[in-house]
Amino acid sequence: MQALKKVGAFFKKERMLTLSLLAAVVGCILTPPTVERLAALDWRTLGTLLMMLCVLEGFKQENVLRPIVALASRLKTMPVLTLFLVFGVFFTSMFVTNDVSLIIFVPLTILLFRTGGKEKYILPVLTFQNIAAIRGSLLMPFGSPQNLFLFGQADVSVWQFMGHMLPLAAMSAVLLVVFVLVLFRKNLKEPITSDAAVTPWEPSRRKQRITYLSLFVLLLLVIVTRTTYWWAALPVVLVAIAIVDRRLFLKVDYVLILTFFCFFLFSSSIANNPVVADWLRQWVAGWEYWWAIGLSQVISNVPASIVLYPFSDNFAGLIYGADTAGLCSLIGSLASVINYRIYVREYPQGGKAFVITFTLISWAFFLLVVMPGFWLSYWPFF
Repeated sequence: MQALKKVGAFFKKERMLTLSLLAAVVGCILTPPTVERLAALDWRTLGTLLMMLCVLEGFKQENVLRPIVALASRLKTMPVLTLFLVFGVFFTSMFVTNDVSLIIFVPLTILLFRTGGKEKYILPVLTFQNIAAIRGSLLMPFGSPQNLFLFGQADVSVWQFMGHMLPLAAMSAVLLVVFVLVLFRKNLKEPITSDAAVTPWEPSRRKQRITYLSLFVLLLLVIVTRTTYWWAALPVVLVAIAIVDRRLFLKVDYVLILTFFCFFLFSSSIANNPVVADWLRQWVAGWEYWWAIGLSQVISNVPASIVLYPFSDNFAGLIYGADTAGLCSLIGSLASVINYRIYVREYPQGGKAFVITFTLISWAFFLLVVMPGFWLSYWPFF
């Protein structure tokens, strides 16, 4: 009985996984899977995602980005510190994914503002960081799980991809500066003095840090070159980690990989069901941008991208919509959920205030970028 309670609590906590499992079951009932369809699933994305999650877990554990954290603790005015923290998320999310950038910077923000007596600014600044994670990560193919998946499906180079995403990223960066300046409009030189300590690097862990940085470079090469030998990199990454710190495997987010697999299975099942596929193809094609935004509010933008891709004619509309969807609600992006979890861990009674602040600021930002994103969706990638 106790075991069943634990299982129930796990699936209640991991609602996205629960949804994906139910979707996979429904898909398999509609269209029973075959060996050929299972072999045709996007194993490349799953393998790349596993490597990325392992390497980035190493980044977190070894505090690889410590120099950035140390610099933040030395800034003495609120507008400058806030811009640094927000754009720290914006730029690091391009390379270490949006959720990892939030895991690094959100606790730091809470710590600096709390010790500096500026807690009243935590909620709006965390929302700015959430926006920065969503809009900064869209520039790179590996900035978010949905970008990683969609880039893997598209026949475009990294430079083509970045060229198409650059207008959205640049516009978002300008708006973020405006939002920060509006927040501190009454005193653009408001001071802050924080006595937060920065955890130093352990000399004995130097080998681990070098290993994770080297594996990260290997992973970027695998993604950027689109090599068909990605499968050869997988054992290299896993064996290297096993040698330097095999306990890291216990901390990897396997739930996200399983969630991806279930939605891949669901997408394959409905794509091979003539009735459902024809209906989706009829209604999705031409409306990819709005479908991506809308469906993401139900199942989040990563699974929405996986489900909608087989029925999309406009790749730009699909990826622009998926990368805008996280501005509407917490469930629109897994990164937003992570941000929320970090905050309520520090402020257990602050969940309602977080949602209200997040919704008001994110929707203000969404209303400014939604139509430019829609107009840009008519600019074809290929």
